[in-house]
Amino acid sequence: MFQPGGPSLFELLQQALSDTTEGYDKLAPKFDKTPFRTPDAVLETFARQAAKQPFDAALDVCCGTGAAMKHLRPYCGRVVGLDLSRGMLDVAERELAAEAGRAEVELVQGDARVLPTRFHGAFDLVTSTGAFGHIEERDEHRFLTEIRKALRPGGRFVFVTGEAPPITSAWFWLAHGFNATMHLRNALLPSRFVMIYLTFLWPEVKRKLVAAGFTVEARHGLFAPPYARAIYVEAVRRE
Repeated sequence: MFQPGGPSLFELLQQALSDTTEGYDKLAPKFDKTPFRTPDAVLETFARQAAKQPFDAALDVCCGTGAAMKHLRPYCGRVVGLDLSRGMLDVAERELAAEAGRAEVELVQGDARVLPTRFHGAFDLVTSTGAFGHIEERDEHRFLTEIRKALRPGGRFVFVTGEAPPITSAWFWLAHGFNATMHLRNALLPSRFVMIYLTFLWPEVKRKLVAAGFTVEARHGLFAPPYARAIYVEAVRRE
C-alpha cells in the first residue's frame, strides 16, 4: 500500500491522534509516499483538460505538497497554493523550487473556508484535488461560496470526483466503516481530525454547486485505467 520511505504504522497513529493541521504537519515529509496523494496520471490529464480554456492565474486550495501545482504551472502565469498545514507547504516549497516552470508561485497558509480578501476576484481558475474529505458537510456551502468569490466572472472551479460506489462493493463498506470510526474518534478525543470519504460525489455535488452560484458540467471517460471511473467537473462562476 505504501512506497518505500513512507510513514510507519506508528507515525500514522500519531497523525490519527492529532488534530487535522498538526496531523498533516507530522505526515508532510512522507505524504507523497502514501496512497492519499492524487496520482500524477490523474493530475496530468486533469491539468491538460483545464488548460483547454486558457487561464493566467490559478489557485489550488488545500494544495498539500503542491502536486497539482506542478501540473498547472506550465499553463499559466501565476499559481497560488493554499493549505492549513505549514508542514505541507514547506514540502511544496521545496518541490516546486526544484521544478522548472514559467508560472510565478506563491504559497499561503490559510483556511479554504475563509479565503483572504485579496483573493477575491483574483483568479481565472480554482482547483482542488483529493481534499474534499477535510470539508465537513456543514461547511460545504461556505467553502464553495469562498471559491466563487475568488473567481473572476466566468472563472472556473475544476476538480475530479466519482459516483457513489454500489452497496455491494467492498469500497462502500470500507469507506462507511472508516467514516463511522472517525466520527467516534472525534466524539471521544479533544483534538478533531476531519477526514470523511465519499463526499462531493457526482451527481449530488451539482446541486451544491448550482446553489453556490455556478453553472456545472461533468465530463466522463477522460482518464485512463485504473482511473477510468473518475469524473472531471467544471463549475463556471455565474455573474
